[in-house]
Amino acid sequence: MKRSDKDQLVAELKGKLEGAAAVYYTDFTGLNVKSMTTLRRRFRKAGVEYVVIKNTLALRAVNEAGLTGQKLKGPTGVVVAKDAIAAAKLLADFSKENDSKPAIKGGLWEGKAIDEATVKKLASMPTREEALSILVGTFNSVLMMFALALDAKKTQLEGSN
Repeated sequence: MKRSDKDQLVAELKGKLEGAAAVYYTDFTGLNVKSMTTLRRRFRKAGVEYVVIKNTLALRAVNEAGLTGQKLKGPTGVVVAKDAIAAAKLLADFSKENDSKPAIKGGLWEGKAIDEATVKKLASMPTREEALSILVGTFNSVLMMFALALDAKKTQLEGSN
């Protein structure tokens, strides 16, 4: 691969990383083409990018984007996501379905290095939409209880007259 091609790949990945909320590193060893295609389709549907790139080029792009990257070993796929939790959920779910493949190596979240356990914790958190629906449901129940209390007080006052 020519140096100009490598520079272009680094520049493309750097551009993707600058708008990302999270970057996860995976080891895709053991996945066949069909599984990789399925994984990429799921990521694409969720608006997440999955890039397979040489470790040195990935590290260079991460560093050029102003983030601190960790040294990578073995075959690496880079997950670039604007929604950290949704991407972690997709990755964890796919990994469960396919005998822990791809293996999660770690990543970057909010500019800090994270390990596999942190990625799995992110995967167990509710997504933004789920969290908002829980919040709205809580507000709704509080308002409903208040309305019922007012109605009960009204009924009590009407009964005493």
